[in-house]
Amino acid sequence: MKLPETETLALSLQDGILHLTLNRPERKNAMNGRMLVELEDVFQHAHGDDDLRAIVLRGAGGSFCAGADLKDMASRGGELGEGSAERDPRQTTAAGNRRFGRVTMAANAVDKPLIAVIEGAVMGGGFGLACVTDIALAHRDAKFGMPETGLGLVPAQIAPFVVQRLGLTQARRLMLTGARIGGAEAKELGLVHELHDTVEALEGALDTVLAQVRRCAPRANAATKRLLQRVATQALPDLDGVLDEAALMFADASLGEEGREGAQAFVEKRRPKWAR
Repeated sequence: MKLPETETLALSLQDGILHLTLNRPERKNAMNGRMLVELEDVFQHAHGDDDLRAIVLRGAGGSFCAGADLKDMASRGGELGEGSAERDPRQTTAAGNRRFGRVTMAANAVDKPLIAVIEGAVMGGGFGLACVTDIALAHRDAKFGMPETGLGLVPAQIAPFVVQRLGLTQARRLMLTGARIGGAEAKELGLVHELHDTVEALEGALDTVLAQVRRCAPRANAATKRLLQRVATQALPDLDGVLDEAALMFADASLGEEGREGAQAFVEKRRPKWAR
């Protein structure tokens, strides 16, 4: 696999393992429009590469991913990514939100084992990324949550994947309260598979998993992932349609009064009006 040039990702290829690191540590690896473009490109390039055995996804600087970059969204009037002020704001915002859905679908569909190494903040879109990994290894001190509704937004593009990973009952609880959970509860819910107390133990667990993956036939793993995807989506055949509708819901929320107030409160580091 020829590694693409990236600004927001650190990529390295070692013995058939692609190490993909979200690399905006100053923002706790929050995703801006550029990162979404680069992530989708990397996952698409990785798909079908017979020399690639697995992908390790992690974040730089001790955090996995803090979700969407709300400062970037606020500066663009609620949109995550590039756009034109001359376009319909609702459609523009929905298109930016839908882009993250494409990233999550590409990560979900990649035909290689996708292994997450999770530390620090795992919020919003980062929570969604964790939900589409095949194997999730976490530091016990990691913090997980979906704070969208507390910001006047909707967890639009991650909702199908969270429900698929955790079940509807737990997805409802976490999304409708914005509750944050620790590593122990994340493991209990099935969001992560292993917890480790130190970075050294986490790295040791990754080495073990990679050794196990290498014992599996690459094409058999790819075929197994395709089979699992078909099984998982039988009850939800129109995932693209669901995500398109969810993107418009996100646009309505982020362009509305609550979304604007939530973004402004985040920038000003204060509680939004409805939380006072």
